[in-house]
Amino acid sequence: MKSTRKLVFAALCIAIGVVLPQAFHMIPNAGSVILPMHIPVLICALLCGPVYGAICGGATCLLSHLIFGMPPAPVFPGMICELITYGLVAGLMAMLLKNKNIGFIYVELVVAMLVGRLVAGALNALIFKAGAYSLQIWVTNYFVTGLIGIAIQIAIIPAVVLLLKKQIEK
Repeated sequence: MKSTRKLVFAALCIAIGVVLPQAFHMIPNAGSVILPMHIPVLICALLCGPVYGAICGGATCLLSHLIFGMPPAPVFPGMICELITYGLVAGLMAMLLKNKNIGFIYVELVVAMLVGRLVAGALNALIFKAGAYSLQIWVTNYFVTGLIGIAIQIAIIPAVVLLLKKQIEK
């Protein structure tokens, strides 16, 4: 994909990442259960690479916070780091494995999702919420509460990436 297309696609993903969660915030806790902001960031990274993916993650979280106040201030530092990590790691994995088939995309996606959660958890434990954070809180926040969102990401992102990749290559 050419750099202009990557830039436009990343901007589209940022816009989707800012607007899509608003549909879920009408339902209490739906944002933390369904994780709608993660989807466009991961798709952007898998198609555009680590630089655009990391920028998409950071810009999406920052703009959403500034415009809508979501994620709220106590969650914002960990979440922006998580989304930047998703974009960076998913993009790096895509560069290494080249999105050759759906199996590679699953590996790229799952590695990025795990590393992003590890980074956010470590930063919360060591910096953002030091002394008030535990392994139990991390597991609950990043795996149990978001289990439906994780399942949705694993179910739809690889198919969307393959479909978009075929359209882009035409």
